[in-house]
Amino acid sequence: DKATDPSVAEENWECIQRFCDQVNADTEGPSLAPRLLAHKIQSPQEMEALHALTVLETCVNNCGERFHNEIAKFRFLNELIKVLSPKYYGTWSSEKVKSRVTEVIFSWTVWFPQEVKIQDAYQMLKKQGIVKEDPKLPEDKILPPPSPRPQNSIFDTDEEKSKLLARLLKSNHAEDLQAANRLIKSMMKEEQEKSAKVSRRVNTIGEVSENVKRMDELLENYKRQELSKSDQETLQTLFQRCEKLRPLLFRLASETVDDDEALAEILQANDKLTQALGQYRQIVASP
Repeated sequence: DKATDPSVAEENWECIQRFCDQVNADTEGPSLAPRLLAHKIQSPQEMEALHALTVLETCVNNCGERFHNEIAKFRFLNELIKVLSPKYYGTWSSEKVKSRVTEVIFSWTVWFPQEVKIQDAYQMLKKQGIVKEDPKLPEDKILPPPSPRPQNSIFDTDEEKSKLLARLLKSNHAEDLQAANRLIKSMMKEEQEKSAKVSRRVNTIGEVSENVKRMDELLENYKRQELSKSDQETLQTLFQRCEKLRPLLFRLASETVDDDEALAEILQANDKLTQALGQYRQIVASP
């Protein structure tokens, strides 16, 4: 209520930030917040609706993937469409509020090209003649992409693409915005591939670490002749799995040549693995 108080002309950024913090802190925050905001955006008081739209955009930038998933559902998008549609509140919503709602939905089609429901909702508004032309987005509304982004995101590290994207987004021409959309899609695909590689690396190094630790314990017991039949089988299975992990580590190393820190981690894991396999051969496999 404080963040959207219609009696205050200026945005209360302290309250808006506290609202975002609450969304992030509360397990139910990402699903409850859009419902509360939809109610405020539909307010007959212009200032309350405008403040609520500012809170919504701030949440998009600060509240992560779960919040993004909620606003990309028809359930929430329909609440925004009601503000524009003459069948619902469109007849009495102010032009300023309707203009901002249109801007918000259009900006999401640019920043979330993978969200089909957002694209569909916006195209439906155009087909029905509710939106006659794409709004020109103010620079501060469209840049930067919604956060949080991973560290070393492609949006930050590829300076040439980022500059091109910024230039395309500032353009008034529809074909430039379409080109921006395509560029965002390709950058996001690149980002996803990069994340998948990091995920593979983290999981493989984690598995190596666990397997080596378990093998060391079993080999210690084997030396003392304190190993049960089932433990001996476990030890053999671990050895076979570790042998399969070696080529995987080599492949990861060849993918990671441009990241010294990650490469060092892989090489360290490989050393531990080689040592454990050597120990097994010396203690168990040698006659």
